[in-house]
Amino acid sequence: MRKLVVVLTLAVLLLIPTTAAAEPGWLPIVVAPEPLRTQIKNTDILLRPYRPLHFYGNTVRRMYYRDNPLPTLQDYRNTLVALLSYPSP
Repeated sequence: MRKLVVVLTLAVLLLIPTTAAAEPGWLPIVVAPEPLRTQIKNTDILLRPYRPLHFYGNTVRRMYYRDNPLPTLQDYRNTLVALLSYPSP
C-alpha cells in the first residue's frame, strides 16, 4: 500500500505542468542550418530554445527553469509535434 501511495504521488507530481514565464519556447528543428546553428551556439544554453532530441541542453534548461530534469507530457507532445510538422530536407 505504501509503495502505491509513493508511485501515485510521483505520477501526480510529474503530470503537474510547471513552467516559468521566462522559459524559452520550442524550435522544431533537429539539425539547424549553418546560420541558425551559429546563432544558437552563440546564445547562452539557458536562453536557447528547446529542440527535439537535444537531450543535454533541454535537460539543463528544465533543471534551471523547473528544478526537475524529467520532461513533462507536454514536452513529449512538443517533441512529437515538432518532429512531425517540420519538413524533412
